[in-house]
Amino acid sequence: MNAVATTPAGRMRALGRAELSLLGRNRNAVVTALFVPLALPFSVRPAIDQMDLKGEGLSVGSVMLTAAIGFSLLFAVYSSLVGAFVARREELVLKRLRTGELGDSEILAGTALPAVCLGFVQSVLLAVACVLLLDAGAPAMPQLVVLGLLFGLVLCAALAALTASVTRTAESAQVTALPVVLVSMMGSGIIVPLQLLSDRVADVCRFLPLSPAIRLIGGGWTGDLSGYDALGAVLTALAWTVLAVFAVRRWFRWEPRR
Repeated sequence: MNAVATTPAGRMRALGRAELSLLGRNRNAVVTALFVPLALPFSVRPAIDQMDLKGEGLSVGSVMLTAAIGFSLLFAVYSSLVGAFVARREELVLKRLRTGELGDSEILAGTALPAVCLGFVQSVLLAVACVLLLDAGAPAMPQLVVLGLLFGLVLCAALAALTASVTRTAESAQVTALPVVLVSMMGSGIIVPLQLLSDRVADVCRFLPLSPAIRLIGGGWTGDLSGYDALGAVLTALAWTVLAVFAVRRWFRWEPRR
């Protein structure tokens, strides 16, 4: 009897379905991925109302939209995946998968697939909600918004795998993910737009991992991103993505940390 041939895409889909089932059984992961990104934008609304947005050509709707998508990237994708990668490693799931047909990149991509898809769908829904409820308007350059979102999704998944490599247990995943979450929230333009920071601080913050993606999303939506600035953001995001993927291939731990 001939063995049924499989394809990388088919194997990744099967692994993604299994990971989605495991995600649904983890109450903490569901809360982190689904409800935290929805609640946090409303919690920072009072602070956004106090900002001098009109002086920089911004609106509450556009800033809230960028914040909502940023929170989705950080919590629905990055934070939830750190816990998923660590849990699967400590349960020897990743080790067993490596003995089969799946390659290393397929295992990581398949494990990340549900969270990445959830982050994408959630970002789209949040953007629509901001347009309808906060008068954020239509995106001036939708191609930059999509490009920024894709960069953000891929980079968050790669950063999650890299963070998981230095995380000892699934219980400590929230602690080890906290530095990236806090730095990105405060310095990548998610809560405070970079235009409101001093020039020196903003120049440094633009080179944080998630800053280029957030800049493409926000600038692409408002249309105030020049071609030169857009190219710089794309190149910086690409450099961070390549660096993160290389680091994952080099240092990701497949064996439990003892």
